[in-house]
Amino acid sequence: MARTPNYNFERKERERMKALKKAEKLAAKNARKQDESGDISNEVDATISEEPKSD
Repeated sequence: MARTPNYNFERKERERMKALKKAEKLAAKNARKQDESGDISNEVDATISEEPKSD
């Protein structure tokens, strides 16, 4: 005997999985963006610290 389809549940599960995947991609994008901005600030700090101080 075939099972009765539960369209609402299946649709909500698809939407939930899609939202989860989208959230993971956004988190990865934000982490990558933060790493890139952190690298730039570290390079600027290193450049500033290498300059001789005039007292």
